[in-house]
Amino acid sequence: MNFKPKTENYKQKVEESFRLQKFMDFIGAKLVEVKPGFCEIHLPYKEELTQQNGFFHAGIISTLADNAAGFASFSLMEEDSSILSVEFKLNLISPGIGELLIARAKVLKSGRTLTICRADVFILKDGVEKLCAASQATLIQIKNSSETKTEK
Repeated sequence: MNFKPKTENYKQKVEESFRLQKFMDFIGAKLVEVKPGFCEIHLPYKEELTQQNGFFHAGIISTLADNAAGFASFSLMEEDSSILSVEFKLNLISPGIGELLIARAKVLKSGRTLTICRADVFILKDGVEKLCAASQATLIQIKNSSETKTEK
């Protein structure tokens, strides 16, 4: 589907929001691509992000799926808004064993308040991408006003 963003600077808005997420910086995730209704995030392998067998931890895989879906959805939302996940389901399909996690998300339906998005997480191992996890998420646009903004 071709989506039209509600703001010209949707990409800058997403990039700024990504920079504000301290956890994504902490784990080493990189925002790779943003288009209207689409987002791609990469995360290189680090031993600190693994579970007992050396695979990427399911919590890390889940984090990438959630964030990719959120930013794909956020790219279509109004200028002065923020976003929160309302619900998401994740299916772990194969172990996250490889050099790089790649999360790609695309909006399925963008409504006035709620957006439905699909995110797939791939593991790159020896130059080959393999589907690692698939998720579907519902996200909500929160319209900020001068009364609802919080001080930092």
